[in-house]
Amino acid sequence: MEVVKIKNLDVIVIGAGQAGLSMSYYLKQENIRHIVVDAHDQVGDSWRKRYDSLVLFTPRSYSSLPQLDLEGNPVEYPSKDDVANYLSIYAEKFDLPIKMNTEVISIKEQSNQKIVITSQATYHAKIVVVATGPFQTPFVPKMAKNLDSNVYQVHSSKYKNPSELNRGTTLIVGAGNSGLQIATEIAKHKKVYVSEGRKRKVLPKKILNKSIFWWFEKLKISDVSNDSKIGQLIRNNDPIIGKEHRKYVKSGQIIQKKRLDKIQGNNVIFENKESLEIDNVIWCTGFCFDYSWINISGVVSNSGQPKHKRGISPVKGLYFLGLSWQHTRGSALLLGVSKDAKYLIDKIKKDLLAVI
Repeated sequence: MEVVKIKNLDVIVIGAGQAGLSMSYYLKQENIRHIVVDAHDQVGDSWRKRYDSLVLFTPRSYSSLPQLDLEGNPVEYPSKDDVANYLSIYAEKFDLPIKMNTEVISIKEQSNQKIVITSQATYHAKIVVVATGPFQTPFVPKMAKNLDSNVYQVHSSKYKNPSELNRGTTLIVGAGNSGLQIATEIAKHKKVYVSEGRKRKVLPKKILNKSIFWWFEKLKISDVSNDSKIGQLIRNNDPIIGKEHRKYVKSGQIIQKKRLDKIQGNNVIFENKESLEIDNVIWCTGFCFDYSWINISGVVSNSGQPKHKRGISPVKGLYFLGLSWQHTRGSALLLGVSKDAKYLIDKIKKDLLAVI
């Protein structure tokens, strides 16, 4: 591996998704010397590689980064490819310093420097911003190993479309936004079962012909912080956005089941003791954090969660960006991540002055 020491590099941003691009935009505005590194082949691949029917629940008018609107009808909802292409265009338009095909292997600290070892080179910088987002390592329950080998199983992060499924019964485990969107897609062709761990409120995408996010903005819900009582209440009862699945529930094409309790071969048992023979399982069970590559003590909790206060870690010169509820509900979304990036810029500038 080539070893590169860049003495004049101020900041390394890890991740070229919406969080990393937002951070890079503001760093460049402040003339702060930096690079963005990402393991993917192209900017936008983290969106481009997700399931074919993925559509955002935020309209285009609420799906843009600083100083560049997402093209198209502002009230329509962009697809995952629309977002992927937009991110590529954004990086090119602002000539952001990005190095793709660069996987971060580890970060360690030495004196006032952060040493970032990657698959391409080793970099030295004063500041590191971890902008890898909330979708890192797919979580699949341990009970999945009890499935017969002839049952097709896939995590939502790897699922593409219904054509990959076996004939027969399909169970989706997890009734969040992704689970219900995938269920709606499959229900157009055949019956599908959805196991939900808990009932969640479902909000429409529009109220009185205005986006729900327009209402969130007007009612100041978008500005509610995660450490406020209202913020904690919303976070603990985070609703599903969009009711497209409802008509398929009513028609019997989507059949809702209780929490999945056990798996025995191709037979699944729910917590109310009902059982079902299945041929496919799509795990819409979310993601786990993976910061095993950060070799700096005091950054990650025993549970694997990053330690931070509004993105500022306990370790000077190390920041996080793009986490769910980093500050508000929109922190991990296109509509909110740039606000968090802008907030961190002043902190980063102070850190840089402190190490000169």
